Amino acid sequence: MELLDGKKVSNDIKDEIAVEVQKMKDRGEKVPHLAAVLVGNDGASLTYVGSKVKACERVGFESTLVKMPSTTSEIELLTKIKELNEDDNIDGFIVQLPLPPQIDTQKVLLAVDPDKDVDGFHPMNFGKMALDMSTFIPATPFGILELLERYDVDTKGKHTVVIGRSHIVGRPMSILMGRKGWPGNSTVTLTHSHTKNITQIISQADIVISALGVPNFLKAEMVKDDAVIIDVGITRVTDETRPKGYKIVGDVDFENVSKKASHITPVPGGVGPMTIAMLLKNTLLARERHHNNKK
Repeated sequence: MELLDGKKVSNDIKDEIAVEVQKMKDRGEKVPHLAAVLVGNDGASLTYVGSKVKACERVGFESTLVKMPSTTSEIELLTKIKELNEDDNIDGFIVQLPLPPQIDTQKVLLAVDPDKDVDGFHPMNFGKMALDMSTFIPATPFGILELLERYDVDTKGKHTVVIGRSHIVGRPMSILMGRKGWPGNSTVTLTHSHTKNITQIISQADIVISALGVPNFLKAEMVKDDAVIIDVGITRVTDETRPKGYKIVGDVDFENVSKKASHITPVPGGVGPMTIAMLLKNTLLARERHHNNKK
């Protein structure tokens, strides 16, 4: 069994990006600038955005954190997004989800300029991804592709089963694994809460990508020998023995499934760190596009 170490790979990617940024500085060019909009005080969102700001500092990006109160109206947030769209100094920005209930998330995501949508959530970017056109790939699926590539995992002709159909992970992952190219060229089955005989389907998979959010859902008896297991699940489970009173658990019963898998991602330290690394990579891509367009 080989561990797909997202922490190591994400650090490698950050080091590579830092080298590119230093070259820009040496040429006297503008460095990439990533902004994040945070509405409210959700604990997980605060932690995640804080990690993004630290990652920007590490690679030499400029970063801006726009904090807005939980009482922010939809109009106020859309006005702020318009400002960011029109700010030439900012290459890309994200609106941290979830948003307060008074705000229509879909309307907000549609308001983001597709050329600055480094989360890859805008329908225009999603459509380009589906058509194999150059675009921003959502950071978590992008990170999974990068892990598969850097560990030289063969995906051609393999049966990939994706568990979960969210717009952020499951659905884009199913498209990407079936695309022409590598990683890709696999035969994909997208499963969800209404899938019949899901255990039987999973047992036939060469590659399982689980983005369900149910702790320890995937058991050893559900997967075949030498399957590749990608665990996207991140759930806080109460654990009084831990200093914080909880532990982070994935969708996969790691202890037992790892004994059968050829490759597997840990939780934490697998897909999670890759998400931020690929957000930085998308921001670097956005900056390069803007720079080339100005030429």
